[in-house]
Amino acid sequence: MAAKENVEKIACYHCGDDCVQEHIVFDGKDFCCNGCKTVYEILNQNDLCTYYDLEKNPGISLKSKKFDDKFAYLDNDEIAHLILDFKEKDKAKVTFFIPAIHCTSCIWLLENLYKLTAGVNHNRVNFVKKELSIDFNPEIINLRKLVELLVTLGYEPSISLEDSNKKHAKSANRGLYLKIGVAGFAFGNIMLLSFPEYFGFEGLEENIQRFISYLNMLLALPVFFYCANDYFRSAFAGLRQKFINIDVPISLGIIVLFVRSLYEIVAMSGPGYLDSLSGLLFFLLIGRWFQNYTYQGLSFERDYKSYFPLAIYKYIDGKLMSIPVSQIEKGDKINVRHQEIIPADSILLSAHANIDYSFVTGESNPVAKKKGEYIYAGGKQVGGSIDLEVVKPVSQSYLTQLWNNEAFTNEKDVSFETLINKVSKYFTVAVLGLALVGFAIWFADDVRKALNAFTAVLIVACPCALTLSAPFALGSAMRIFGKKNFYLKHVNVIEKLLKISHIVFDKTGTITYSQAGVVNYEGEKIKCEDYKNIKALAMNSTHPLSQLLAESIDENITDISLEKYEEISGAGLKAVVKGNTYALGNWDFVNTGTGKKYEFVDATQIFVAKNKSLLGRFKIENKYRDGIAGVVDSLKRKFTFSILTGDNKTEEKRLLDLFGNSTTYRFNQSPQDKLDYVIDLQNKNERVLMIGDGLNDAGALRQSNVGISVTDHTSSFTPASDAIMTSDALKYLPDFMKFARTSQNIVVAAFIISFLYNIIGIGFALTGKLTPLVAAILMPLSSISVVVFATSMTNLIAKIKKLL
Repeated sequence: MAAKENVEKIACYHCGDDCVQEHIVFDGKDFCCNGCKTVYEILNQNDLCTYYDLEKNPGISLKSKKFDDKFAYLDNDEIAHLILDFKEKDKAKVTFFIPAIHCTSCIWLLENLYKLTAGVNHNRVNFVKKELSIDFNPEIINLRKLVELLVTLGYEPSISLEDSNKKHAKSANRGLYLKIGVAGFAFGNIMLLSFPEYFGFEGLEENIQRFISYLNMLLALPVFFYCANDYFRSAFAGLRQKFINIDVPISLGIIVLFVRSLYEIVAMSGPGYLDSLSGLLFFLLIGRWFQNYTYQGLSFERDYKSYFPLAIYKYIDGKLMSIPVSQIEKGDKINVRHQEIIPADSILLSAHANIDYSFVTGESNPVAKKKGEYIYAGGKQVGGSIDLEVVKPVSQSYLTQLWNNEAFTNEKDVSFETLINKVSKYFTVAVLGLALVGFAIWFADDVRKALNAFTAVLIVACPCALTLSAPFALGSAMRIFGKKNFYLKHVNVIEKLLKISHIVFDKTGTITYSQAGVVNYEGEKIKCEDYKNIKALAMNSTHPLSQLLAESIDENITDISLEKYEEISGAGLKAVVKGNTYALGNWDFVNTGTGKKYEFVDATQIFVAKNKSLLGRFKIENKYRDGIAGVVDSLKRKFTFSILTGDNKTEEKRLLDLFGNSTTYRFNQSPQDKLDYVIDLQNKNERVLMIGDGLNDAGALRQSNVGISVTDHTSSFTPASDAIMTSDALKYLPDFMKFARTSQNIVVAAFIISFLYNIIGIGFALTGKLTPLVAAILMPLSSISVVVFATSMTNLIAKIKKLL
């Protein structure tokens, strides 16, 4: 490569990027492109430059943000109706997913959107979900203009077919919050009303005591019938399947608490245990909330609709009209533009096309297509727009066939049995046995005392502390993982990780950088001026290899114009630069007949010629992620590996050097091949962890015992998975696996503490002298102490292991 020039880098005032290709000075400030300058002008004119005070260079780079009629489909009322949440004559509401939201300046700007244009009445940002809700007047500003305004500012909404099918339902957690509120209200008030009973105060008239008892019973009714109904359903479902889950002893304890309390209150023999009942449900529900706490801004369940555009351009009476993708039929002639995904299997009508199948097959290099060739759904056009004739509707195309597989229609790993459910089997039997022993001991002397001992054992031994230990310990582990950009769908994933015996890696985009590569030049020495001209030529192409080549040439270029520019899809490009003709492309395109020959190499290569004289070639190899060698070295001591890739064998030697001979390598793998391979491993009693990144990995991720989707940004579309991991967190995978084991050990220690409390409580119960005061103290104390132990130990060990 040419030597780097000693030129001082100037950062764009708006986005912070270096002003390399362009350097625009406006109002005494530096900008890297007209887009960034335009946003500054808009903000400055509307007195909104506080945006730049909140964060340094907070904007998003707007290079190549040309949308022309890209969003013309939003003028279609039918399509707009699919996107809008609500619309009346002069009122409309829409919610957009904005992946680019990343800082306080973003929030501030978007929440001041109404100051930038007439017609926007109110808007609010949900930073966690990266959502923007806008109330606007469609008579003043339509949906298309609204989206174009957001794109101009650098906040392009993500609009997909899946989004149009989502119903805006209430949050699933709302019912849980309500139950926690009801249980907490009842718990606090019942304890307050029961203070005289706790401390043995005398002097209350009998009718007042009776009134307080009935008031407590009234407060406890919604706790029993509403707050506890999920536990009853779960226990009943388990028993129907002849399976004792942890909700069986919990439900048994709740029912005994409630029935015995009702009996004591009605028979006026005591105040009952309604405070313990409401306290138990309150802590259990808090534990359930903690256990169900996930990263709501992430999506763990995606199918092909997530990746499809909402609309497509179709030829109707010779004119291009936008229609919903769902309405595409066989025989339709459609137009697909640069970087748009082809939504249905089609025949190419244009002369040439350059199709990037990397997200479907895993093959990293775009495929050149000619007129009349078959093109599968899921490919992405790279270059100019192309015309296609649809041969299969969306629902029958290649891309959707994978979702008809049993891996997507069956519940995943339903046979998995958690540690707490294993313990619950023996716990329930043991508690019932001890309760019967207590009943037998006192039955001959005093039947009332025998019943008291029987019910008391069931009350005190209710496994509330046992139940809370796992969700709080594993829930804390989830939060710790999340701080390292490893997001789990559910706490059960931690327990599943402990069972893993075999790890399957996808290659492209998972262990390699998806948009990066190592570029090396081989050939005649190239002058600095030629490097600049080659970079200028490569920058004019949208082909990913051209862009990669341009980025690898460390030269600043300004005011370089191209003449007679020509690009042939799948072949190469050429142009006249400063009187010299340069060509970049494959051997057939660049070959000058000079007789020069190059040996075959296991790498992608771009040949370069100047004035029909071959200079040499650029070899492009995959760039493996930083730290991946350490990951392999650490994990290979315990796990066996497989590498699955849609690429050919060009990287086989480098993979062997990295993973070794004991690893299984499969090349040219289709999505179905990957899915079948995982099933084959499972049939050999392997517990499979699949790590992938693209839609081509979706079936394998779904079928595996644990599927981890790797992404460069958590806001990016990812296949359905058990966990989402940002690419920079992949190097911590061995630490995550070890900490999963540590978390399980903390749960076991919490179990032991819980058992000790149960032994003490059962000792009281078997004497037949358990009082409401003892029950009221033991049950909450055991729950709180276990929760404190589980969370504090998890966080302490995480700090020791430097995960926090």
